[in-house]
Amino acid sequence: MRHVTTLAEQIYFGEGPRWRADDSGGRLWFSDFHAHAVKSVSLAGDLRTELELDDQPSGLGWMPDGSLLVVSMQKRQVWRRWPDGRFAMHADLADYSAHLCNDMVVDSQGWAYVGNFGFDLDAAMAERGPAGVIADHPTTVLALVQPDGTVSDAAPGERFSFPNGMVISPDGTTLVVAETFGLRLSALEIGADGRLSNRQEWAPVAPRLPDGICLDASGAVWIANPAAPECALIAPGGEVLEVIDGLGQNCYACMLGGPEGKHLFMLTAPAGPAKAPLGKVLVAEVETGRAGWP
Repeated sequence: MRHVTTLAEQIYFGEGPRWRADDSGGRLWFSDFHAHAVKSVSLAGDLRTELELDDQPSGLGWMPDGSLLVVSMQKRQVWRRWPDGRFAMHADLADYSAHLCNDMVVDSQGWAYVGNFGFDLDAAMAERGPAGVIADHPTTVLALVQPDGTVSDAAPGERFSFPNGMVISPDGTTLVVAETFGLRLSALEIGADGRLSNRQEWAPVAPRLPDGICLDASGAVWIANPAAPECALIAPGGEVLEVIDGLGQNCYACMLGGPEGKHLFMLTAPAGPAKAPLGKVLVAEVETGRAGWP
């Protein structure tokens, strides 16, 4: 059984964790979206606020020049903070999203892939409950944001069931997306122009719901399960290789990082509306390190 420790507390709802190396050894960056802030924490546990904004942030990523990209959920935009501190809109996703935007992965060239809810999740849950939403819900598209901010449909002709966490293979040729209400991970080939094609089911994960995900060097994917206090390691095809459970709160996002990429960070929060900062960043050490993007 993995030894899990609490790295940080006093978080409302953590999303989009990303490990970022720096001169001090590196920090885990993440969005605390009910706090309208991007925060970071070191392995020593010092928590700090990196950026505040007038919206709920979600997905994070960095451009080749070191600019930070942040998904602005309600505005359905991606904002950019340049290394000199300028902060401005990078891309408008309104034509390629329905309702709130959520997670994002940014590759080595600065291409960003952004998902969205596709419908009013809170209203649908209140009306039909989780089982009803899983059984019947609107699908939506993925957005592709070019380095210059131009936006297009990332996978023309494809529709996704609540596209959420995403990873890109180390060779940059494959994107895997968590379809939360599809109860699956789907893989698509990345073309020379960044467009996605040849969609295939990478792994069914039912009864788990995949939320945030991260890729390890063996080619397996850790998934956070927002319906349970657990994080699971899934092999291509769907074999469950490991489950870290008993986290105390449901797990919404995960990320590998640390000096050797073998620290698994798990972001948890109580189920239901985040009325108080009761969320946590948990960490466990694993044998296989991080790979690919993010």
